[in-house]
Amino acid sequence: MLIDTYGRVATDLRVSLTDRCNLRCTYCMPEEGLQWLAKPDLLTDDEIVRLIGIAVTRLGITEVRFTGGEPLLRPGIVGIVERVAALEPRPQMSLTTNGIGLRRTAAALKAAGLDRVNVSLDTLRPDAFKALTRRDRHQDVIAGLEAARDAGLTPVKVNCVLMPGLNDDEAPDLLAWAVEHDYELRFIEQMPLDAQHGWKREGMVTAGDILASLRTRFALTEEGAAERGSAPAERWLVDGGPHRVGVIASVTRPFCAACDRTRLTADGQIRNCLFATEETDLRTALRSDAPDEEIARIWRLAMWGKKAGSGLDDPSFLQPTRPMSAIGG
Repeated sequence: MLIDTYGRVATDLRVSLTDRCNLRCTYCMPEEGLQWLAKPDLLTDDEIVRLIGIAVTRLGITEVRFTGGEPLLRPGIVGIVERVAALEPRPQMSLTTNGIGLRRTAAALKAAGLDRVNVSLDTLRPDAFKALTRRDRHQDVIAGLEAARDAGLTPVKVNCVLMPGLNDDEAPDLLAWAVEHDYELRFIEQMPLDAQHGWKREGMVTAGDILASLRTRFALTEEGAAERGSAPAERWLVDGGPHRVGVIASVTRPFCAACDRTRLTADGQIRNCLFATEETDLRTALRSDAPDEEIARIWRLAMWGKKAGSGLDDPSFLQPTRPMSAIGG
């Protein structure tokens, strides 16, 4: 079991498969990209599967989310999914992706055992997409979403970040589109995870702003805490249901008290919080032939030291030393 001093138990593992990405989103990384991890520093497919196996069989993990960077850039991703699906007990598996590679991989991922996907799409306008991502790939994401739905990787969730002056007027249109195509839309407040540290609290589009905009066109009925559980998104029924919309308000409505996540970076570090400034090294133990129980012990110790909150509500908050692309969103 992965328990901390506040009694929270981690059952959800986020695994970054690569730090690389084929987009350059303005809220994530600079246009020229980043200094990518050297190949020897990255975990191998076998190492990833072994660590997930330890988490599932010894530490109580029941859900695994593959992230990046862009996880579909990992050449062995289908094989990793297939091997994790063979674990006993079998964890639920999902994938967070920018969607560009989904059209060609959705069916194979479903056959390998993936349960569902989250796809990032911030706008319905190709010009705004190009401005936000610095790449002209909007239609590829739309096609990827359709392929995921057709392959049965459902519910297909669409993650959206609204940015002032670029797409902050699109919330109602995005929700109408998601309802029409049977996707579950989730708005995410912009978080301080950009490599250039350009985030400013006073410039972000808040959960309150988003909900006010949505209510100009839709009736929203809050699901409530019992339905939410430890999920990061507050959810509302749209016009009485069955469709839902979620808002992840990491900055203005922190949900740290219910957090059940632990994170494994692409280079084998454990982060007990997305906003942590410290990491615990598992790769060295792994490559020193440490037994599974020793790796599990290190992991338990890392999670025991988890702080009460992210610190986002502290004006002196320090951003993580690595951008989101390197630690898995």
